[in-house]
Amino acid sequence: MTKKVLVLPGDGIGSEIIKEAVKVLGALNLDIEIDAALIGGAAVDATGEPLPAVTLEKAQAADAILLGAVGGPKWDANPMEKRPEKGLLAIRSKLGLFANLRPAILYPQLAEVSSLKPEIVAGLDILIVRELTGGIYFGQPRGIRTLENGDREGFNTYVYNETEIRRIGRQAFEAAQKRNKRLCSIDKSNVLEVTVLWKEVMTELAKEYPDVELSHMLVDNAAMQLVKAPKQFDVLVTGNMFGDILSDEAAMLTGSIGMLPSASLDENGKGMYEPCHGSAPDIAGQNLANPLATILSVAMMLRYSLNEEAAAARIEAAVEKVLDQGLRTGDIMSAGCTQIGTEAMGDAVVAAL
Repeated sequence: MTKKVLVLPGDGIGSEIIKEAVKVLGALNLDIEIDAALIGGAAVDATGEPLPAVTLEKAQAADAILLGAVGGPKWDANPMEKRPEKGLLAIRSKLGLFANLRPAILYPQLAEVSSLKPEIVAGLDILIVRELTGGIYFGQPRGIRTLENGDREGFNTYVYNETEIRRIGRQAFEAAQKRNKRLCSIDKSNVLEVTVLWKEVMTELAKEYPDVELSHMLVDNAAMQLVKAPKQFDVLVTGNMFGDILSDEAAMLTGSIGMLPSASLDENGKGMYEPCHGSAPDIAGQNLANPLATILSVAMMLRYSLNEEAAAARIEAAVEKVLDQGLRTGDIMSAGCTQIGTEAMGDAVVAAL
């Protein structure tokens, strides 16, 4: 049965990295139909909206979605509702993509590129499970208001209900069951009531997963421990804002955010897949971007949404082979290797396949 994949190139380097990912996907000769649509700043320029109705319709009809990146300084002066990032938040919310899976894996070939000593990060393989459709990014009320004394005040609401916490908790416990059966829940329960509830629900859920060892850690300590001793972690689960920050921190342990894929899943396993990095407008159009995070996102898409485990493993093996060959984009370049561009890296992965 033909599977439908919607590609959303987005802005900046998005179109370049998506082109290479689609090239790799095509080389697998699977029964997949690919369509494309606009999102983010490109959609604002063309339609006035960061998430046009036609894009949402195509996304709802697709079996999986592959996203490049959105945003850039070009749209910084736009009203908040017309910012590219609003399109990304909206599609996650409209599709119910509440579970964000971000693996942080240090390929042995890139140990020298990590900002930490090789002995601290060698063999690193952790998974951050981030709640994606709740928390302070979506809580109401929110806005900027003028007080009686003339001062302006910005305000956001950090809110989670028990159902939201429980469903992301289940995703994290089930992920831990498939790995090393250790789950660390990250909160700020010493000062935030919403995360007191978070901690209570995670503790209750743990009774249903007796084979998984649950621990708790305050987010500020977790940020420190990721740098001090990252290999102590297996799976981490946390809310939207904390997950946003910690996953980017974990990304740099691996040498480059250009290596890290991600999956955003709904309750049925349908998902949107994207690299963890942004649109990098400063290098857009220069054939400099690293497409490997997007290519590895294709592997996650094949594994989690399209039930093509063998094809996913082939892509991951091909990326390993390319790294073994010493081929590098600028962000992961090290002595003795050969620097190549975006397109050449995509070609190299296809050749390895």
